[in-house]
Amino acid sequence: MEIVIDPRFRGPDASGNGGYSCGLLAREIGAPAEVTLRLPPPLARPLEFDGEQLLDGDDVVAEVRHAALELELPAPVTFAEAEEAQSPDLESPFPHCFVCGHARAPGDGLRIFAGRVDGRDVVAAPWTPREGEIGPEFVWAALDCPGAYATGAMGRGTVVLGRLGARVDRIPHPGERCIVMGWPLGAEGRKHYAGTALYTAEGELLGVARATWVEPRA
Repeated sequence: MEIVIDPRFRGPDASGNGGYSCGLLAREIGAPAEVTLRLPPPLARPLEFDGEQLLDGDDVVAEVRHAALELELPAPVTFAEAEEAQSPDLESPFPHCFVCGHARAPGDGLRIFAGRVDGRDVVAAPWTPREGEIGPEFVWAALDCPGAYATGAMGRGTVVLGRLGARVDRIPHPGERCIVMGWPLGAEGRKHYAGTALYTAEGELLGVARATWVEPRA
């Protein structure tokens, strides 16, 4: 089957947002799933998905597999704490990222600006999905960028998404107030690990993810 990533759903200006792109593949095979990105997902052209690999001609863009996901979750923060913690990253090299880009207009991007929570080793931000942002790929997107800020790497452009595994328990409704959290899971050399979770304002767990972020070679 063919998959086309609309430029609206970009991360860097020339490629798809990692979480959204991974979520498109996971949607096709059913969650939970784990997706490994091999290349930046191209925008606005047909890519072939064979159920296991996303292909751009002969190039492997991503690989997906069924994978159970279990994580020990930190205690959730409140919606008020998430509102207080949110902080747009004005130094981000990806100002038009569909998820975390501060230059995206309200109603265009998700505008999830994860920031440090006082007294906790977690980042958090509020998110209220709108009509047109309902589907597992949007939950995967919401679970993406906060993990980069949770790793502790200095600056959003320091790491890129290498692998994302996620489980979606329920898709939020339009207008439902949600909280996105991220926390560090350690590092090995150029690889940094983070967990993320999506809750309702009332504390219901909607989804959880584990990401591997990679520092690009100089």
